[in-house]
Amino acid sequence: MTRITRTLFCGAAAAILAFAADQTLHPEMTVAPDAGSYDKPAGTLGQKPATDWTETTVNAGVDKKPLQGKAVTVTGEIIDLSCYLQLGKHGEKHKACGVKCLQSGQPIGLLTKDGAIYMLMAEEHDPRRDGQTGGFRQAAIDNFARIVEVTGTETSHNGFRAIYVQGYVSK
Repeated sequence: MTRITRTLFCGAAAAILAFAADQTLHPEMTVAPDAGSYDKPAGTLGQKPATDWTETTVNAGVDKKPLQGKAVTVTGEIIDLSCYLQLGKHGEKHKACGVKCLQSGQPIGLLTKDGAIYMLMAEEHDPRRDGQTGGFRQAAIDNFARIVEVTGTETSHNGFRAIYVQGYVSK
């Protein structure tokens, strides 16, 4: 083995070990014990929809045909998608930052036990567009870094998954 090859090999091995250690030593990668578990979620968001899409969503669809959706209940940790996708941050140690991000409009996410990621949004299209679904955002903020059951309509497009949650329209 040449000296250059040995140096590259040792450097790569060290980088792999450092990455593995980094993943286990970061406390922000954990969920607080009182924040629920996958077996016993700390709370719920949403309700089982009467129909996959509300009338306002159907009416907003191209030719009144939104993408196919199905009612689901998924358990996971409420996360801030912007920090999670950029920095891998989630859990109790990231709560102060994540709450600020959600309060300033960053996308809300759900991280499942197996690592699947869903974007979470209020389902009602026109009220969401018109800023009348603040109750949903506040419910997500209140449950940030907690493991909860989320019920709504799941859809996917080109590999991107989302759950649209009903029942948070301001009256």
